Order: sequence, then structure tokens, then C-alpha cells
Amino acid sequence: MTASSRTRTAGSGSGSRSWSRAASWSRVSAGGPAVTEYGTYFYAVGRPLVPDDVTGLTGVAGAPVRVIEHRRLAAAVSTVDLAEFGEEGLRRNLEDLGWLETVARAHNRVVARVGEVATCAPLRLATVCLDDDSVRAKLDDWHGDLEQTLARLAGRVELGVKGYTDAVGVAATAAATGVGESGTAYLMRRRQETTRRAEAADAAAEVADGVHAELAGRAVASRRYPPQEQRLSGHEGHMVLNATYLVDRSREQDLRTFAERLAKERPGLRLEVTGPWSPYSFADVGTGST
Repeated sequence: MTASSRTRTAGSGSGSRSWSRAASWSRVSAGGPAVTEYGTYFYAVGRPLVPDDVTGLTGVAGAPVRVIEHRRLAAAVSTVDLAEFGEEGLRRNLEDLGWLETVARAHNRVVARVGEVATCAPLRLATVCLDDDSVRAKLDDWHGDLEQTLARLAGRVELGVKGYTDAVGVAATAAATGVGESGTAYLMRRRQETTRRAEAADAAAEVADGVHAELAGRAVASRRYPPQEQRLSGHEGHMVLNATYLVDRSREQDLRTFAERLAKERPGLRLEVTGPWSPYSFADVGTGST
């Protein structure tokens, strides 16, 4: 049984939760204090992946990473305290941005290591099973999908591309009316500014659509996401493209070079290429499971 929450450069999505309502995350021994219960944090599935590949690697909460091998699949996992990572703990902690960032960094560190040594199918952030047997049960449930996913991702990486244009809009101040400008003239000028702003936004969106189509044509698969808000991401300019592309590892530099060329051919457009990443956007492992 698992609980999960997904984070990615493109935003967040809700994962499935199938915690047993009858389960108790701590128990009291006869006449003694509460005994801590532990679960198994599930990072990714890799192939080929063996225990030696994760020797010395730590995951969330500083726990050593282990490998569970089952039916020619290997799960990268670690043991976690269910007081922190159980259903109630996750509900509370996922609202804590500091906690979330720390866990996300550890999760991504493990996934990156798996991706360095094996074909990697990453799982959603904070996917936690009750125990190792529950992980094996998930590998059974997802076996067919995992076989197809790993075959599709073998030898491939994910690249992220964000596109920016100059900030759209004209600053307006009380002094903008100018000396002698009538109220009617002011309203007409503001309408014209609004029209220009809308036209500029439409033109930027059209450019982004064209760039995405060109890049997608050079990739095995692609995903496009809503632009991120500037106040959250801190980027400069107006984001018009937020997408990921699955490419053969051998073609990574080709896509980067092509993106540079597209940006040079379109004045006012800046493209930022990130990665290579493990293919979070193209794994879809366990999505919608119960």
C-alpha cells in the first residue's frame, strides 16, 4: 500500500493514496512505551540495479538506500519512520516547504544515482509502502507497465526547456497622462496599450507553439506544462514555454544545439535547456493505482 505526492519542474500533481485505514503507525508494548513503526520509502525502479550500486548512498532522513530485487526488477528503497512518513505525517509535512525541499533533494539524489547506473523509472515524491513485502507487491501489480516503461526509457534521458520573452506590458503611472491630455485621450491610449499587450502575448504564444513543435519533432516524446509564475520561480522575462523532451542519450547535444539555433532565429526569445534528468515526465509508474 502506498501514499504519494509528485513534484517536478513543471508543477505538482496529486498521487494516489491507499493507506490502510486500519493500520496503526505506532503501537504500545505491554506495560511499556510506544514502539516506533517503520515503512519503506520507494524511490525508483531500475534495471540492471544491484545492491553494490547504492553502497554509501543515503536517502530521505539520512537513511541508507537499499535494493529490493524481485522478478528481474530492482527497487531502490530506504527505511523511514512512519510517524514522519505515514499518512498523517505526510499530510502535515507536505505543507511544510522546508521539509518538502529537503525530502525532494534527497529523493532526486537517489533517483540520479540510479539513473547513472541503470535504466531508471522514477516514482513520485513521497511514495511510501508499509514494508518491503508491500514493495514486492507493487512490483507485481505494476510488472507489465514497468517492463514496457523500462524498455521505452532504455538509453534515453529527459531534457527540460523553458522559453522566455521580454516582459509583456507597459508601466502606467499617474504622470503618464501628460500635460494637457484629456480624459478621453487617456482612455483611448490605455485601450491601445491593452490591445498591444494582448497582441504581444498572442504573438509570444504562437512563437512558443512553433518552437515546441520543432523540438518535439526531434524528440522521442514530449510533455508540455503550464508556464510557471514569475513570483514563484524567480525567472526573468515572461515564460511562454515550459516543456520536457525524451531523447536518446546520444542525441542530447543535438537537441541543445537545435534549441540554440531556434532562439537565435527568433529575436526576443530566450530558451533555457536543463538536464539531462532521469525521465520523471515519461515514467508514469503507479499513476492512478489503488
